Amino acid sequence: MIDDTILEVNNLRGYYKGTFGTVYAVDDVSFKVNRGEIVAIAGESGCGKSTLIELITGIPRPLLHYEEGSIVVKGVDIYKTDKETLRSEVLCKILGIVPQAALNSLNPVKKVKNFIYDVMRERTGRKPDKKEVNRFITDHFEAIGLEESVLNLYPHELSGGMKQRTVIGIATLWNPKLLIVDEPTSALDVTTQKLVIKMLMDLKKKDIIGTILYISHDLPTLKQICSRCIIMYAGKIVEDGEMDDIIKDAQHPYTKGLISSIASFNPDGSPEGELVCIPGQPPDLRFAPTGCRFYPRCPERMPICEKNYPPFFFPKSKERPVACWLFK
Repeated sequence: MIDDTILEVNNLRGYYKGTFGTVYAVDDVSFKVNRGEIVAIAGESGCGKSTLIELITGIPRPLLHYEEGSIVVKGVDIYKTDKETLRSEVLCKILGIVPQAALNSLNPVKKVKNFIYDVMRERTGRKPDKKEVNRFITDHFEAIGLEESVLNLYPHELSGGMKQRTVIGIATLWNPKLLIVDEPTSALDVTTQKLVIKMLMDLKKKDIIGTILYISHDLPTLKQICSRCIIMYAGKIVEDGEMDDIIKDAQHPYTKGLISSIASFNPDGSPEGELVCIPGQPPDLRFAPTGCRFYPRCPERMPICEKNYPPFFFPKSKERPVACWLFK
C-alpha cells in the first residue's frame, strides 16, 4: 500500500525564550498533509502559524526552541536528521519554503542570478558551475512563467509582486514535494495577489510542486486555492476540515467568529451580513490557561471550559475534528 502522507506532525511543542520570559507558542500540535493537497493553516495574528512553520523547517531562528514532538516530511524525521543532510537533501529538494518576509529575502546588492548562485553553493556545499546553473534556472523560470530578464535585475528593480514570484521561483528550483508559503499575498494589491495565486496553481498543475501548505489569516484568499483548512488559536489547533465546510458550516466558536469578521457584499454593493468582531484579546502564552484558551472570549462558554482543555470531538465526521466541549 502506498503511503500518501507528505507531512506528519505529532504532538509538536515549541517556545520562545528571552528576557520577556517563556512563550509557549506551539503547544501539542498534530496534523497530516497528504500528497496532492493544498492545505491552509489559518488564524489571527499571533496564533502560532509562522512559528509552526519555522519549527517544521528544523532550523528555527534564535529565541525559538523546539521542545518535543516529531515532524516527518516524506519519510524524513526532521529533528532526528543531521544538519548537513537537512541542508543538502531535505530543504529545497523535499521541502521548499517561501517565508513570511519573502519580499525582503533577496540580497539587495546582488542580481537575482548571483543570489541564486549563493543558494546553490549553500545547498550543495560547492561552488556552482555558472554556465550549467544559468541553463538550469533559465529553463525553470521559463517553465513557471518568469522572463529570463528577471535574472539580470537587482531586487530594487522588481515590483513587489515580481519579487514575490521570483522568491517562489527560487523556492521551487528543485521541484520540492512540499511547498510551504507563509502569507505570500499579505503585502500585495488585489491584482498582484491574483497573479501569485495563479502562479502557485500553475506550479501544481505542471507538477513542479505536488503539495502546498498555505499559511494566512486571509480566509477569502484561502478559499480560492485551498481544499482543506486547519484553524489555529493561541498555539493550538481548534478545528480541521474541508475548506468549503469550514466557510459554510464552522463548528468551533472561534472559527465562527473568524467567518463573521469577514466583510462580504452582495452584487448591488449592500453588505451580505452583519460584520461581527471577536471581543477581547488572545491569552498571554507566557501564562497559558489550563482550560480552553478561547474561554474568555467565547460567547458559548461553559464552566468546564475554564478548567479543562477539550480533546478533539467529531460532530460531523472523522475528517472534521473540533476541540470544543460543546460537542462532548
